[in-house]
Amino acid sequence: MDLNFTDAELAFRAEVREWVRANLPADIAHKVRNALRLNKDDLQRWARILGAKGWHGWAWPKQFGGPGWNAVQRHLFEEECALACAPRVVPFGPVMVAPVIMAFGSPEQQQRFLPGIMSGEVWWSQGYSEPGSGSDLASVKCRAERKGDKYIVNGQKTWTTLGQYGDWIFCLVRTSTEGKPQTGISFLLIDMKTAGVTVKPIIMLDGEHEVNEVWFDNVEVPAENLIGEENKGWTYAKHLLSHERTNIADVNRAKRELERLKRIAKAEGLIDDARFRDQIALCEVDVVALEMMVLRVLSGERSGKQPLDVAGLLKIRGSELQQRYTELMMLAGGPLALPHVHEAMEAGWQGDQWLGGAWIGGATHAIPLTGNYLNVRKTTIYGGSNEVQRNIVAQTVLG
Repeated sequence: MDLNFTDAELAFRAEVREWVRANLPADIAHKVRNALRLNKDDLQRWARILGAKGWHGWAWPKQFGGPGWNAVQRHLFEEECALACAPRVVPFGPVMVAPVIMAFGSPEQQQRFLPGIMSGEVWWSQGYSEPGSGSDLASVKCRAERKGDKYIVNGQKTWTTLGQYGDWIFCLVRTSTEGKPQTGISFLLIDMKTAGVTVKPIIMLDGEHEVNEVWFDNVEVPAENLIGEENKGWTYAKHLLSHERTNIADVNRAKRELERLKRIAKAEGLIDDARFRDQIALCEVDVVALEMMVLRVLSGERSGKQPLDVAGLLKIRGSELQQRYTELMMLAGGPLALPHVHEAMEAGWQGDQWLGGAWIGGATHAIPLTGNYLNVRKTTIYGGSNEVQRNIVAQTVLG
C-alpha cells in the first residue's frame, strides 16, 4: 500500500492550489477562516465560480460534464479548497442527488437536471428525514399516490438543511405499503415552487435558521420526475448515503480547523500550557489517523482493489473529531466564548475589526465559538446516527 503521491499528482495539486487561490473571493475566504456567517450569496457565488470552471461537479465523470478525475485527484482538490478557506460546497446537488441521477435516471432526466447542478444555478435540498424516521429511513410515511401521469404527495419532511433556499428537493416517498417497508419507497424529484409545498423554519440553539420542516399538501408532481422504478427508491437511497457519510467525515476541513484551534490557543496564551497542548496533540493524532484511513481507501482505488466499505467508519470518526476540536476551541476561549448575541450577529457584527473588535470585553476570535460548538452537536446524529453506524460496521466486518 503506497500512501505517497506521485509526481503527477503533486503537479495536479499545485495546479488546483494556484487556481483556487486566484479565484476564491477574499471576502468569502475571510469569513471561512474566522468561522463567520456565510449567507446564500456567499455559498452560491463560490458554486458558480466552480461551475464556470466545470469543477462544481468535481467528482463527476466526463460523460456527464465533469472533469473525470480519479479518487486521488478528487481528494487533492477537496484538500486544497479547504486549506484555502473555501466554503464547503453544499453537497445536496453535486455530491448527493447528481450521482443518483447519473446511475439511475433516464437520459432525459440527466439532460434536464445535471447542467443546472454543475453550473451552481439550481439549489437542491434533501427530503429524507421525517418525525420518527431519521436513522430508520425505511419507516418514512410521506405518501405519493399515482394518479394518471402525476403523483399526489402528502406528508412532511424535517431537518431539511437550507431548505429555505431550495429550488428542488429530492424525496423518499412511500408508494406502497405491501411487503417489507424498504420495498415500498420511491425516489421523487419535486419542484419546491409547486403549489402545496410549505417550508417552515426550525431555529436552532445557536440562533441560526439552518434547518426546516417541509410540508406537502396535495402536491402534484409529474410522473416523469420519478427516478428509476417505482418502489425501488431504497436501492437509490443507499447509493446516495455512501456519498453523504463520506462527505460528513470531511478530513480536509478537520485539518484546517485544527490550525484554527492552534491560533486560538496561541491568542489565549494556552499554547504553552502543557495539558492543553497535549489535548491539541491528541486531536492532531486523530486527524492524521483519519487522513490515513482516507488515503488507504484512495490507495486501494488507485491500485484497482476494492477497499472495504468504510463510509460508516469515516462518518463516525470524522463527526466525533468535529465535536472534539470545537470543544477545545470553547475551552481555549473560556468565559469570552460565552456571549452569543444572535441579533448583533444578524446585523453583521461577527468579529470584524469594528470599534477595535471589542465584544463585551472579549476577543474577536471568540465570537463564533459558542455557535459553532452548538451547531456541531448534530454531526454524530445526521447522516445516520453514530450508534446506528457502529451496528452497520459491526455487521459488515464481523458478520
